[in-house]
Amino acid sequence: MTTHSKLITALEPDPHHPGSVRVLVDGRPYCTVHQEAVPEAGLAVGQPWDDERSRLAGQAADQEGAWRALLRALERRSFAIGEMRRRLRQKGHPPEAVEHAIARARRARLLDDAEFARRFVESRSARGRGPARLRLDLRGLGVDEGVINEALAAQWSEPADVLKLAASLAERRARQLGDLPAHVKRRRLLAYLGRRGFSGEGVARLVQRLLAPGA
Repeated sequence: MTTHSKLITALEPDPHHPGSVRVLVDGRPYCTVHQEAVPEAGLAVGQPWDDERSRLAGQAADQEGAWRALLRALERRSFAIGEMRRRLRQKGHPPEAVEHAIARARRARLLDDAEFARRFVESRSARGRGPARLRLDLRGLGVDEGVINEALAAQWSEPADVLKLAASLAERRARQLGDLPAHVKRRRLLAYLGRRGFSGEGVARLVQRLLAPGA
């Protein structure tokens, strides 16, 4: 009695995912891989489906799965590289497949921390967030400190630019606080600005001038 040896019977383009290929073994779909992985894994019609080809095809399928998950995430919003890495791992994708997908996305300029940080700072500073808060937020997303510094410098080339934004926020908040005693206003204004990412001697002097009699 002879034992049937499994064979690769077809390599079909995936109609729903350009650049992907479905691998059929003995006429049944086994996995989907990127077309570049086909020669790397030694996949060809008529080849026996042995343990090594199964291992390589499974590895390529994991990579393709991580890549598709990355693209789905980017359809909703932009991501920092570190944030995307955490997201894919939390979804259960193997670390090696995650790194492969991220490297592929970086080559395609789909993930770019410098561009991400610049847009992040630009959009959130328009909502009244200061440099300290933005630095903290970007660190939490895994962005490198040097990249953060460049993004903040691009948004505020001079310290006075930061104080202008802080002053506009402080003036609006001071009006909301009404007729509270000056020392209470000062404490609340400094806490408010601190939460938004504005601190330091310049901010303290700004609040002091704002609350000065006749200001």
